[in-house]
Amino acid sequence: MSASPSNESAVGPAPERFLDERKSMSCIHCGLCLSSCPTYLETGNENDSPRGRIYLMRALQEGRLELGAAPVRHIDLCLGCRACEAACPSGVPYGELLEHARDHIEKHHSRPWFQRFLRRVAIERIFPYPQRMRWALLPARLVKALGMDAVCPAWIRDALALIPESPSSIPIPAVVNPEGTRRVGFISGCVMSVMFGETHRNSLELLARAGFQVATPSDQVCCGALHAHSGRLDQARAFARRNIEVFEKAGVEMIVINAAGCGSTLKEYGQLLAEDPMWRDRATAFSSKVRDLSEILAEREWATPTPCASDAPIVTFHDACHLAHAQRITQPPRKMVKAAAGERYVEMPESDVCCGSAGSYNLTEPEMAARLRKRKIENILKSGAQIVVTSNPGCLLQIQAGLRAEGADHVRALHIADFLVSDRAGWRANASTATAGDSPDTGVKRASGESRAR
Repeated sequence: MSASPSNESAVGPAPERFLDERKSMSCIHCGLCLSSCPTYLETGNENDSPRGRIYLMRALQEGRLELGAAPVRHIDLCLGCRACEAACPSGVPYGELLEHARDHIEKHHSRPWFQRFLRRVAIERIFPYPQRMRWALLPARLVKALGMDAVCPAWIRDALALIPESPSSIPIPAVVNPEGTRRVGFISGCVMSVMFGETHRNSLELLARAGFQVATPSDQVCCGALHAHSGRLDQARAFARRNIEVFEKAGVEMIVINAAGCGSTLKEYGQLLAEDPMWRDRATAFSSKVRDLSEILAEREWATPTPCASDAPIVTFHDACHLAHAQRITQPPRKMVKAAAGERYVEMPESDVCCGSAGSYNLTEPEMAARLRKRKIENILKSGAQIVVTSNPGCLLQIQAGLRAEGADHVRALHIADFLVSDRAGWRANASTATAGDSPDTGVKRASGESRAR
């Protein structure tokens, strides 16, 4: 295997060590990861495969390869979807290796000015801060409303296309369902709190129906996923410390997240802060409490949903990468969606192949993201489904934009919480597990102009 198209010889002393040698050497180059890697499936280039990228990372660390544009390009093109981890018989922690490699790259490699602006300003200084994001969305939505996006450069049109037609932001009470028997914390997130307020409301309603008291601390911050995945580990650690402190004070038994990408990072705070003796144990304790919304709901007993009519919409499920691969959760959400859809449920081809969203990947790598989005939309349409359910905001934005681009107006993409709370799904907690009635008042106002998914 070639380390790069043009840089193969020794290039001087080795740079600083950034990879765990033992973990990087656990890759035995068997190739079982190749068929699971979306970028390799698209390019067929070994350097765009997991084992190829690990080879490049090791070559950089050992000084056999310069930190130049070629190897950085191959590592940048990685989605970080971690499908390779689920396929790997050796248990290679590829996601951890990738984050440390990217951290090294961001510290020692100079990017073109536009990429620096996009990553350091537009993404890192806006997305993790809900109020800044709200302000940034105002001119973007105005441009779309006036039809001015048609004359914008392609990369701006692609970015604007990701903005949902009716983003919603809803204030969340400090405590929902105070009569609940078990107290859990709720992660409000960044993109979710700004664009998916109605989904938050529905998530809280489901938790209240299941008998939980839900606390949402107002002083929580971004989970750090965007920074961790893009190689800014120091900032990700700062966010992690803040959230650990906040939720320790909240006194919760579990911590619930309804965004798969955030959930995988929250569950890995112990790994993120493993080298910090003051925070290591606290981080591990925090992560042990984190549950995806589908996990915690699947643990409860639910009444059987009302059977769907024979002419009800056909439903399918898209596995968010960081739920299926990073957290290895595939059956809990699928089980609930199948139960609600009944005989109208179908599996889609390649349901666990990345849609191309991958956090901010569809902004930093729009060409590959578009190719993967098209592949995902083709598979949704092949399934014949009229509703595609998923569990991550980035996937929803990507799939919704792809459906609009393909003119597939008859298909809708819904978050699992919106689907389960829909009038058609009819989910109700059993009386034995819900103490506040079948549908307790969450105290969260429904977004203006929004209605439950039907």
